[in-house]
Order: sequence, then structure tokens, then C-alpha cells
Amino acid sequence: MTQTIAIQGELGSYSHEACRKERPGMDVLPCRSFEDAIDAVRNGDAELAMLPVENSTYGRVADIHRLLPHSGLHIIDEAFVRVHINLLGVPGATLADIKEAHSHLVLLPQCAGFLNTHGIRGRVSPDNARAARDVADQGDKTHAALASELAGEIYGLNVLARHIEDEGDNTTRFLTMSRTPDNSRRGENGMITSFVFQVRNIPAALYKAMGGFATNGVNMTKLESYMIGSSFTATQFYADIDGHPDDPNVQLALDELAYFTTNIEILGVYPANSDRF
Repeated sequence: MTQTIAIQGELGSYSHEACRKERPGMDVLPCRSFEDAIDAVRNGDAELAMLPVENSTYGRVADIHRLLPHSGLHIIDEAFVRVHINLLGVPGATLADIKEAHSHLVLLPQCAGFLNTHGIRGRVSPDNARAARDVADQGDKTHAALASELAGEIYGLNVLARHIEDEGDNTTRFLTMSRTPDNSRRGENGMITSFVFQVRNIPAALYKAMGGFATNGVNMTKLESYMIGSSFTATQFYADIDGHPDDPNVQLALDELAYFTTNIEILGVYPANSDRF
């Protein structure tokens, strides 16, 4: 029986590329929003969800950090996709024909240099793969999409210019989410533990909470802070650390963290992907 993995956006998106790379045997379920993708897993319409969490150029995907603690899902894997942006046009179009290029608001600034050089106006679309679909439907030789080559294959568009992104190492990290945790595996490249926490309302609470990771030799690879609700005093932190909660040094570090926090929630324990190194 073929399993299903949910993504936010259209077929041909970079989330779809992540699925083809890491879960090639699964059917992909496009969803309108991140919430819909999460709901698809919670209600059984999909076994997994592939969600972007951060981009090396754009930074964190804020919606995901907000949604993960309340999703009821667990991180079981991570994936990295090199974001190659391509100019896609309808059959018969040439680069000289293109006057407007459509893509997601986040993608347009990432190839601003190319667009300026060729006098092409950027136009915002809800999704880069949706832009490819719309350009294909319109059939206008002066309009193009900025998207993946996969989107071009799916919607019958030609690559007019390949890999036009301004940054040569633009990469997006994705998290694979499941209804059930999978903490028993041990990855060849080590393990990652992701969690959220809130510090106690005492002076230097965050400094003290972080001390346990330093004294126990636990490497923290990510620490993000964001407000809870509309309060400017209630802050939640998202963290990634190297190691498994069963490792003695990680156990000690988490025990020390618990002393200075009001809440800790483990979001996932999963193998470190080889592409992170």
C-alpha cells in the first residue's frame, strides 16, 4: 500500500522536491496551508508531513515554529534541499521575450540580480509552483515563473535560464513530521533532539538554563526565541542539540535546563542528515 506525505503548496514546490529526495516511494498530498498539512497527518489523510523550517538566505519559517509545539506531531527526520531557482517559460518563449516573472514573495528577492540585469519585473504569487501552473495556463510568452525544474516538468514549461539565484549555497531545511515518535533509531551521523522551553521569571534565567549544555559538552546548533501570544514578557525558545535524550551528558543537560524552566517539550529525536555536514 502506497503511503501519503502532505506538503504546503502545489506539486512542483521545493517541499515536493524534498519528498522526492527523502521519501521517493510516497504519494504527495498538496495542501493550502501549513495548518492543513499538519491536519492531514492528524486526521489520517497522510502518514507524514514535509515542512520547511528554515532557509539559509531567508532565515526561519516563523509559522512553523509557532505551529510545531501545538501540532501533536513528532519530528522523525530532517531533509536539506538546495534551492535552485529557474526561469520557466511556455514552449516557444525565449529569455528575450520575458517581461514579468511570477513567484513567491520570499523567492523574488533571491534572484533580484538576474531580474534587474534582464529588465524583468517580479510579480508576487502565492506559491512558486502555483506560479508555474498559472504561467502554463495563461500561455503568454512574456510571462515566466521562478520555480524548480520539477515544476517545469509537471506543468510543461521550458527552462529559459537555470540556477539564477543570487546566493550560490541557498538551502532549505525541512522536517518530516509523524503522528508517532521514532526515538529508537541511531543515525550514522549522530542524533538531533529538538525541543521548546520557557524559562522561569528570574534574573539571568536563560544564561543559567544554557549553562548545563556547556558544562556537559552538549552542542546546541540552533536557538530561536519568539513571543507567546501577544505578550512581550512571555518568551518561548526553540532549540536543536546534538545527541539523544538517553545519552548521559544530554540527560544531565536537560535536567539542569528543567530546573530553570517552567515547561520543556521534546518535539523530536531523529538522525542528523548527512547533508547538514
